[in-house]
Amino acid sequence: MTKRVGFATRLGAIAAAVGSAVGLGNIWRFPYEAGVNGGGAFILVYICCILVMGIPVILSEFIIGRSTHSNMKAALKRLSPGKKYYLFTYICILGSFIVIGFYSVVCGWIIEYLYQAVQGSLSGHTPQEYSDMFSSLLESPLRCVGWTVLFLILNFVVMSRGIEKGIERVASTMMPLLFVILIIFCIKSLFLPDAGKGLRFLFYPDFSKLTMRGVLDAFGQAFLSLSIGISCLVTYSSYFKDDTSLTKDAATVAILDTLVAILSGVMIFPAVFSFGVEPTAGPRLIFEVLPSIFQQMTGGYIWALLFFLLVFFASLTSTISLSEIPITFLIEEHKLSRPRAIAWTALFTFALAVLAALSFNALDDVKLWDKNIFDMMDYAASNIFMLIGGLFTAVYVGWILDRKVVHDQLTNGGRLKGSAEPYLIFCLRYVAPVSIFFIFLYLTGII
Repeated sequence: MTKRVGFATRLGAIAAAVGSAVGLGNIWRFPYEAGVNGGGAFILVYICCILVMGIPVILSEFIIGRSTHSNMKAALKRLSPGKKYYLFTYICILGSFIVIGFYSVVCGWIIEYLYQAVQGSLSGHTPQEYSDMFSSLLESPLRCVGWTVLFLILNFVVMSRGIEKGIERVASTMMPLLFVILIIFCIKSLFLPDAGKGLRFLFYPDFSKLTMRGVLDAFGQAFLSLSIGISCLVTYSSYFKDDTSLTKDAATVAILDTLVAILSGVMIFPAVFSFGVEPTAGPRLIFEVLPSIFQQMTGGYIWALLFFLLVFFASLTSTISLSEIPITFLIEEHKLSRPRAIAWTALFTFALAVLAALSFNALDDVKLWDKNIFDMMDYAASNIFMLIGGLFTAVYVGWILDRKVVHDQLTNGGRLKGSAEPYLIFCLRYVAPVSIFFIFLYLTGII
């Protein structure tokens, strides 16, 4: 029997796990949500969410993956023989395809803007012209599809290199560079005029602005930011070594993911307020607002180039983790070679991504519940698949899985203390399921 390949180093494993969590949501959503929901008050609630829901659910995925060193289906079959829990795997795989499908379109936009930044074409425009540039991109089927396909090719080239030479090597390179670029940006932003206004917007704890919806936004942001619920971390942790401290690694992933989100706010909002731009979130922030700010800054060419390199790193490390879910499944459950598993994964991904890319132009008249294909995929992935997955994982580890498995994984067979076990079980049994249920009701508009 061929020995299963794993991550070569603990640093590589953590870099890959952090890379799967860190994405565009850290950069374009978290800072704005914090600012409009009470700044420091929102951040305090967010940190509480990480402690009572984020880290416990990360740990639950780690336990499932590392205890069996298998993909999600094989893991659930082995941990609960004779039960049908393994059917949940197909929800994870479908969810991962849907996320890659729409997310890779945004990543294609990033490559376009990175290309424009290299050429120096992002300078010398009015705010309206930046808005028109982004609209022009969306309206062009050739450009949208072309850049999306290019991004996916890069993604699958990394996957073709395998775990150690592909995923681990890319994550170990890109994640440190991401932090370096972020810190350089933060230092630059802190020395801009009126930087204090941006920091106040982000950090001042105004509890009068923190409503119940703001609290639910914090829970939702914490859940979605960590990429939990579709077995990304189950797949990655199945490659962890047996002497890894799962508790330390889960805490490290959550802390670094939160740090990226906060540093993104420090990077963006001093500049936004310094140049008198209205705070906003989403694609408009990255593709319209920030380019107009960079061109007003000394050395704007360099800042634009560094920024789009930053978001490219964040997006690529996220998609390679999503791609590994179906690839590992096809290799281990259907006995495909890695090249063939990548080819089948690429085929389905390309089909979904092209549909999402065309939803702004050639297929813009195709609607489902008043949403185009891209928005529907985004909604389904974020509000349905990831939440159902997170709920299942919490309930499974908290209520169903043999406590001996949990104890063995947290203590590495008795070699570590495992003092976090009672806390973990309490959060997985009561706090996480209730929180996820209310997030689902909120995001689906029921409350």
